[in-house]
Amino acid sequence: MHVDLSAKHTFKAKPAAVFALGLDPLRFPAAFHGCGPIPSIRRISLHAPPAVGSTRELENSDGSRPQERITALESPHRHAYTLSGLSAPFSWLVRAGHADWSITDVATGSAVEWRYRFELTSTLAWPIAWPLLRIFMTAAMRRCLAAMDRMLDAEQAQR
Repeated sequence: MHVDLSAKHTFKAKPAAVFALGLDPLRFPAAFHGCGPIPSIRRISLHAPPAVGSTRELENSDGSRPQERITALESPHRHAYTLSGLSAPFSWLVRAGHADWSITDVATGSAVEWRYRFELTSTLAWPIAWPLLRIFMTAAMRRCLAAMDRMLDAEQAQR
C-alpha cells in the first residue's frame, strides 16, 4: 500500500536554476522548513557528486538522519530519489518514499511538479499515514517550493 502526494509551483526562474537549487546541499536545506510533525532539513551531506546511484544523508531538525539515493538525474528537467532510513515514529508507518521532480519550460520561467509515493509498512498504517502525509508533507512540499521561488527571486535581484 502507498500514499501518493504532489505539489506544483510555477517559477520565474529558468529550469536550470530550479534544478540546481533542488540539488544544492548548501542552499536547499534553507528552503525545506517542514510542517507540523514533518521535520525541517538542517544539513545535507553528499556521499558522492550527484549522479544516478549516489547517496546523500539528511540531518533533520528532529535529529533523524534519513538517506536519499538518486534514481534519476536528467539536468535540468528531472531529479528523482528514494528516501529511506526513516526514524520512529515515521518508520512505523513508512518504509520508503520515492520522490520525482519534473521541471518544464514555460513562457514565464519553469513549472515544477514534485511527486512523492510513500510505501507504507502495512495496510494497517494507512489510516494514520494517509492524513498525516496528505496534510503535513504536502504542506511542507508546497512551502518548500514557495521558499525556493523566493530564494531564486532574491538571487536574481542581487545580480
